[in-house]
Amino acid sequence: MTYQLPTPAKPLNIGTRGSPLALAQANETRDRLATAFDLPHEAFTIVVIKTTGDKIIDRPLKEIGGKGLFTREIEDDMLSGRIDIAVHSMKDMPVLQPEGLVLDTYLPREDVRDAFISPHAGGLGELPEGTVVGTSSLRRKAQLKLRRPDLEVVEFRGNLQTRLRKLEDGVATATFLAMAGLNRLKMEEVPKSAIAVEDMLPAVAQGAIGIERRIDDTRAADMLAAIHDGPTGQRLAAERRFLAELDGSCETPIAGLAELDGSTLRLRGEVLRPDGSEAIDDVVTCAIEDGPEAGAKMAQKLLRQAGPGFFDWRA
Repeated sequence: MTYQLPTPAKPLNIGTRGSPLALAQANETRDRLATAFDLPHEAFTIVVIKTTGDKIIDRPLKEIGGKGLFTREIEDDMLSGRIDIAVHSMKDMPVLQPEGLVLDTYLPREDVRDAFISPHAGGLGELPEGTVVGTSSLRRKAQLKLRRPDLEVVEFRGNLQTRLRKLEDGVATATFLAMAGLNRLKMEEVPKSAIAVEDMLPAVAQGAIGIERRIDDTRAADMLAAIHDGPTGQRLAAERRFLAELDGSCETPIAGLAELDGSTLRLRGEVLRPDGSEAIDDVVTCAIEDGPEAGAKMAQKLLRQAGPGFFDWRA
């Protein structure tokens, strides 16, 4: 070991957003590093950074810029040296990192499924015609309108707790959250029903935590290698290549999920018109090492089937 491990006097600074879920993910990262290197928690400092996406919660993401809104300020602080590593929800991450940064560490993936949340109904099929459902996700909105065009969908920005509060206040009768977030926050009391991936394919990388670092930081690279989960990395390599080939953002409804079975990877992908009027999907099975190539080819196939203007908003 040619580098100095962090100490309480010179801690490793971990950057994160400030929501309860983001802090839980940062704490999990700290705990795994502390265990792997037999370090006290005081050898790490969690630095909360407010992003543009956290500050502007009264407008849809598509109006203010997409996924980079939740990462830009954090990445700027890492490039400046204020923080050493950054912890992200992978479904929020752009497929390209700024020059000088790399994202190559993933913690073991949580439950990938979406959760249907409502104090008044046990599932989507129980909602009466015209029921108001809240979501800020274009993917979930399109998938919902595809299955239940009779429902009304309203914008539902904010962190997990904010959206649950809006539900209690009657802004909507139901909403969707990620099972992973509910599990990480141990929110067993929330009235939820997990939705099978066959019924609602999740967002690319849903349920995964990624850790970003400076590309030339060998200490961070070596430390993070000790907590990296290989199978999660293999799954996300296929899913994120699929997303990259589609040029996916918060402005395009895209879903994707890779699963492993021995040496085999199964990848499912779906693209939807923003108004939910049409969906195109595909599935492919390949060797794990061929996952990224399979993701790219699947994306190209779906784009050919979709044709020009598929993601355009209709009046």
